Parts: sequence; structure tokens; C-alpha cells
Amino acid sequence: MKREINAQESNRAEAFRMWMSSPMPMVTLVKTLDVSRLVKVCKRSGMKFTMLMSWCIGKAASQVEEFYTLPVDGKLYRYDRLAINVIVENSKGGINSCDIPFSDDIQQFSRDYLIFTEQAANECKSSFLNEYMVIGTSAMIQTELDCIVNQYTDQFCNPMVMWGKYRKGLFKTTLPVSFQFHHVQMDGGHAAKFFANLQKEIDNIK
Repeated sequence: MKREINAQESNRAEAFRMWMSSPMPMVTLVKTLDVSRLVKVCKRSGMKFTMLMSWCIGKAASQVEEFYTLPVDGKLYRYDRLAINVIVENSKGGINSCDIPFSDDIQQFSRDYLIFTEQAANECKSSFLNEYMVIGTSAMIQTELDCIVNQYTDQFCNPMVMWGKYRKGLFKTTLPVSFQFHHVQMDGGHAAKFFANLQKEIDNIK
């Protein structure tokens, strides 16, 4: 569930004062990750790379307190659950999005991922979990990309993680990842911690 909190009594009070009325409050950081382990697990398990990447994102974010707070319509809200939003190509050739509740249990997350994405693809309908703090994702795996900077709209202040096709090297496989976030929600140091957590979760995935 979500609940409104007093921004001035939160640890984001100064950020709220400085950035809530900013015409462009989003920050984008880009980091190249080593996804060699993730690719190996995909090949052994048959699980989709995007699903595993989404789970690692949720796991990494769940360890950063600031992910549970989000500015919405000029107010600050606290959430107790996370979800991952994925973009799905539907049966009519268009796209839809679906929110997948994050679970520490990767098998549970995998089951939910398959159910929600298949439903979105077949029914050509988007689904949303409004009581969850949603982390957006966008995987453009058709081509290698150095960086992605998403459009900003005040209708959507949620953090967004984006990537393209991973790059196979002689000794490791790498993936540039763009992370966009609202400056009221977190600072660069929190984003850096998220990237460090994400690399750790990728390296340790089983």
C-alpha cells in the first residue's frame, strides 16, 4: 500500500524543496555492467534474460531505502512494496506495459512475469499496480546502445532502467545500463549504491 507522508519531516525535505517545482527534475546515470553470469544462467535455466535482469533490478532496489518513497502530484508518498514494469509487444504489433510485483523468490517472480507478460501480449491491455512503487524498465534488445535518455513527463516520476543488446567480448559480456530517477526521490549517491547492488545481484544470481 502507499501513504502520503509529510515531505518536510522526511529525509528528503531539502530535495523536495529544491527539486519538486523544477521543470526538469530527472537525473540520468549510465554504467556498463558485467552480465556474463546472467547470460550463463539464462542458457542453463532457459529463463529469459529480461526476466532475470528485471528480478536483479528489483532485488538491488529493495536494498535502497529511497526507492520506497516517490513524489506524485506534488506530494510525497511512502510505499511498502516494489513492482517492476515491463514493456511487451502485443499480438497486434503494438506495445503494452504491465506491472509485476517484486518477490525475493526468483521462482515466484518468474511465474508472475510469465503470467502478466503473456496476458498483456494476448489481450493487448496494460495492467498497473497502483499501490506499489513501480520501477520502469525498457529493453531495446534489437541493437547495441551506449545510452538511453527517456522523455520526462510530470505524469510519471517513477525511476526507469533501460538497456539495449548486451555485448559479447572475449572474456566477458557487458551491458550499458541507463538509470533515470527523480531528484526528489534520491540523490546520485543512492543511484550509485543501486548500481553497485545491481552488479552484485547479477554476479551472485543462482
